[in-house]
Amino acid sequence: MDLGIKGRKAIICASTRGLGKACAVALAEAGCEVVINGRDPAAMAEAAKEIRHRHGVVVHEVIADVSTREGQRALLAACPEPDILVNNNGGPPPEDFRDLDRDQMMAGVIGNMITPIELIQSVVDGMAERGFGRIVNITSTTVYQPVERLELSSAARAGLQAFLGSVSRSVAARNVTINNLLPGTFYTDRSRAMASEVASRTERSVEEVVAERASTRITKRFGRPEEFGAACAFLCAATSGYIVGQSIRIDGGTYASSF
Repeated sequence: MDLGIKGRKAIICASTRGLGKACAVALAEAGCEVVINGRDPAAMAEAAKEIRHRHGVVVHEVIADVSTREGQRALLAACPEPDILVNNNGGPPPEDFRDLDRDQMMAGVIGNMITPIELIQSVVDGMAERGFGRIVNITSTTVYQPVERLELSSAARAGLQAFLGSVSRSVAARNVTINNLLPGTFYTDRSRAMASEVASRTERSVEEVVAERASTRITKRFGRPEEFGAACAFLCAATSGYIVGQSIRIDGGTYASSF
């Protein structure tokens, strides 16, 4: 399917592995020039090599912490006028809320709420002037369905969605869309790390925890990252300009609601 974005320039944050990488791969497949970002040079080199080999597009590599102003400047230096921005960042590790101190809470809010807003501030007016822009924020289904020990991550991501509700509508007439993708459980490094944390607390193997969690899903499996990437690419398509301010759950039907 031709998404009409061949040759567009895309920044994908935290994209050397997991769901971010899946989004970068899907956008590269659609013909976009991509800027990928991460903090692990080895993972960066491997992801960039894979994307170039599979799709033959220009790939810019930016080693940086996107939560810092320096990291954001590095991304924008690599791509001053992006057509597409995919906001993504690692969430805080699972933690009993009683044990969270102020510094941890501030870091969580900066990483999962303030950082995406700062990047949107930097690119949205240029997108509007050029008459095309697609912004996708990767948040989580936990903003709808609370999960114990993930309160900080959920609150920061919920704050981001609330903040952008009116912002998304203010730029829609200029063909700039802002939408949110809310992943459920996908088989990624983060889900494996969370399973490991549960396994250590409950004296079980990681494999047992993963199998148990998968068995509770409607689909009887975790999501595949490429499924998530395809949804991201669709929201970035030229024909998706009428999808505005939406929060789309991709969770295999786990969140039970007809509306």
